[in-house]
Amino acid sequence: MGRRSRRRSKGEAGPASTTDYEDPEGNVLAVRNGLSWGTRRKLSEVSGGAAATRDDAWQRQGELMFERLVVSWTIAGLPLTGQKELLGRYRMADSDTRRWVRDTLEKHLERLNTA
Repeated sequence: MGRRSRRRSKGEAGPASTTDYEDPEGNVLAVRNGLSWGTRRKLSEVSGGAAATRDDAWQRQGELMFERLVVSWTIAGLPLTGQKELLGRYRMADSDTRRWVRDTLEKHLERLNTA
């Protein structure tokens, strides 16, 4: 009985703290402030298979950072919070938007690593 109650209380942590970043068009990207050690390790070791190009690996690492860090993205006043809709919107973004998101996430990770 004691074991069950411990297992249940584990998942009841509050929402993760986030930092908001605004792009020049006023869209807001909410990014998670903490990452587990395993996620940090996974981000650092992303490569592709033997047939993957450097660009493929770079794209995959960008998507993995996005999946693990982004909590919400408000575009033109419409908040996106579901993982599928966030990733879908990221994949549909133009190259300038994807570059801004990637640069923002890389700077955010640098700040987390130095804190």
